[in-house]
Amino acid sequence: MINHGDKPRHHCGVVGAYSINRTNIPETIFYSLFSLQHRGQESAGIAYRKGNRTVVYKDLGMVSSVLGRYLYKRHPSHAGIGHVRYSTHGGNKLENAQPIVVTCNKGTIALAHNGNISNAVALKKKLFSDGSIFQSTSDTELVLHLISRSRQKDFKDALVETLLDLRGAYSMVMIHENRLIAVRDPLGFRPLYVGEKNGMFVAASETCALDILEIKNPRSVQAGEMLIIDKNGLTSEIFSSPGQKRQCIFELIYFARPDSMVFDNSVYLTRKKMGAALATCDSISADMVIPVPDSGNSAALGYAEESGLPFELGLTRNHYAGRSFIMPTTSQRELAVRMKLHPVRQSIAGKRIIVIDDSLVRGTTSRILVNLLKDAGAKEVHFRLSSPEIKWPCYFGIDIPTKEELISNRMNPGEIAAFIGADSVRFIPLDKIKECVPGPEEYCFACFSGDYPANHDYAKGQPDG
Repeated sequence: MINHGDKPRHHCGVVGAYSINRTNIPETIFYSLFSLQHRGQESAGIAYRKGNRTVVYKDLGMVSSVLGRYLYKRHPSHAGIGHVRYSTHGGNKLENAQPIVVTCNKGTIALAHNGNISNAVALKKKLFSDGSIFQSTSDTELVLHLISRSRQKDFKDALVETLLDLRGAYSMVMIHENRLIAVRDPLGFRPLYVGEKNGMFVAASETCALDILEIKNPRSVQAGEMLIIDKNGLTSEIFSSPGQKRQCIFELIYFARPDSMVFDNSVYLTRKKMGAALATCDSISADMVIPVPDSGNSAALGYAEESGLPFELGLTRNHYAGRSFIMPTTSQRELAVRMKLHPVRQSIAGKRIIVIDDSLVRGTTSRILVNLLKDAGAKEVHFRLSSPEIKWPCYFGIDIPTKEELISNRMNPGEIAAFIGADSVRFIPLDKIKECVPGPEEYCFACFSGDYPANHDYAKGQPDG
């Protein structure tokens, strides 16, 4: 219900499960998808093997409402996949919900995808000219067209040929006949983990989706790796020699759940490091540090520990405020923020406060939030961001607006402070955030620097979940 103009929007989450012994696969998928709900709130879906056929059920809405039916009756199966979606491209339409299930000359295929095919426009143009008919505006569908049109007779060969034609970000799970396949793109933009327990193999976007199933010691699917899981167990191969990895830093800044491991790093501890690093380059005098819940919690803890300032909960969050959408008027936007976040007057009145959040995109919500804090009696409000200034759009699965809409392209931090009504604004410097992750050369910082991966048709890309 709050306008998320200051936030990059979520992309998607995927889950794939294969059990050597038939079990209630849809229930397994449900719990893992529920753990990934933060990655997409617009639609949810599941596809699983039922006898010798693949069935699919998907709809607009949250996991609990769309897929809750699978908790009340057993659906014995060996394999299934699931998807939660936020539409970075294509709109919130049922035809764009995933998984996508088709039957073609390569058999029956179910596919769920997290990322963005950055050369989708060129690929679709060629497919259209060759007579392809698309039923959605999602770039995920073109993967199935390419597999079907491949001259390779063997499915795996056709899949590898297709993957080598793709540019951009893709972590995918799919069912082909009676086997589960999981792949991660050669640059490793999006995370994908796999684990096993009692003959049940599960691949998912984050480790929290495996933790709910009590799967211990999961591992990352490597960049350029393909997993094939069937009755004989798991086999792995590298379908493309990995280049220089470009893992999305925003997974660690904002998207992933704090209790997850992403790119083999603790999300929670990395965010604390980012907050501490922000504090080392800040000399403002203040009475306390408060987070914007929940996205700023971990970084605010790190900032408070490093600075020696008290950590306080100066804002409370109403977790029942519902989904976000852009409200048309200023008064409606302010009401939406008040429904979601509310100041603790007794904590902040008369105090100089440092407010920690993860990122700033347009500045509209932050402006309302600063006003709320000052109305509640805050003497000074200093806004701090645990990400650098966002100056470039993303073409790899995050809905960051055009350059013209990004406030950091129009204003310096002093001007942003004046615009949002804060006493000061400071972002973590790019070199400091690079110090918070091991092997920073393996991360993508393009939305901060404009340094996009080479040989990717990002200028024409159309993101999707």
